[in-house]
Amino acid sequence: MARPSKPVALVEGHRTKDELELRREEESALLTHVPMQAQFIKKSHKTAAKEFERIKSLLAKIGKDDALYEQAINMHCLLVEECEQIQETRNQFTDSKAELQKDYEKDRTGDPEADGMKATEYYKLLAELSKSVINCDRQLMQKRKMILDIDKENVLTVQSALRSIPKKPEKKKKSGMAAFMEHKAKSD
Repeated sequence: MARPSKPVALVEGHRTKDELELRREEESALLTHVPMQAQFIKKSHKTAAKEFERIKSLLAKIGKDDALYEQAINMHCLLVEECEQIQETRNQFTDSKAELQKDYEKDRTGDPEADGMKATEYYKLLAELSKSVINCDRQLMQKRKMILDIDKENVLTVQSALRSIPKKPEKKKKSGMAAFMEHKAKSD
């Protein structure tokens, strides 16, 4: 599998000045030079805002902080926040399961202050909480898949843009006199 193209800012190794200049010009032509903006209210989406600023600064370092990518990045950030919220809900259900188990065990020890939860009631509540945890896991899996798809799409979009840039400058055609002199030198 071929190595993915890199932006000219990350290119290392031997490159001629012409190659580097051509790549800089071609990369610049693929950007609008309008910085990305968050498309959500930062006060109500604190996690998404943090993620947006983090990604924006990373993209700025390689010169890809561009409005063309803002929709995908905004969606990514909102999905990260939604994942965090689902994870918190899942943790609450898990904590509730632990509390339910403690209450049930307390009832079984013969504590006079215990409410006396029946086994059927306990297992019914345990099954409902387990379903809730599994539902949260499903939602998390779907959101994470969406995040991964957006990441792949965004990277592939950047990569395809970089692949469209010629790696080496086109060879300049020689003038008629230079071609004649080269041909004459070969024939001698």
